[in-house]
Amino acid sequence: MESQVFKIDEIDKSIIELIQKEPMLTHTEIAKRVDRSQPTIGMRIRKLEKAGVLKFQAGINVKTMDLILARVEIQTLEPNELIELVKRCPYMLNAFRLSGTFNLSVLVMGSKLAHIDEMVNNHFRKNSKVSSVYMDIITDVTNDFVLPFDFNFESCSLNSSGECCKKCFNLN
Repeated sequence: MESQVFKIDEIDKSIIELIQKEPMLTHTEIAKRVDRSQPTIGMRIRKLEKAGVLKFQAGINVKTMDLILARVEIQTLEPNELIELVKRCPYMLNAFRLSGTFNLSVLVMGSKLAHIDEMVNNHFRKNSKVSSVYMDIITDVTNDFVLPFDFNFESCSLNSSGECCKKCFNLN
């Protein structure tokens, strides 16, 4: 896979910084702060969005929610298979390919430590293609950390009967 590099200039950087600090700023307000016209700002924002450089994402602030966040490090023969699992489970927030001892890192979230432990046991530790699993509970988040989160746990698409979530969370 060939990586495409998208170059941004100082104006683009200023726009991104402003939006990150104050996401609700209007194009007119941004234009005033970077000394450019409102249409120029709109064009630049659309260009950054189209290139995938700038994303607008609503979610929950992990720093302020009463949920447990964990990082699971995994050594597996089939990282792509586990990445597909992450995409379908509402409790698994994201996966990262790694080099080194572990080749996959997964962020998981739940309301109880026991639920996270069951999820990790059922999907990773009991998986014959997984050779090693290490889990850390994240005890504090320094800065605001906003992630999309699906509170509709019945939406788990690992199977249509909901057996996965029942199994992970001892809801039998």
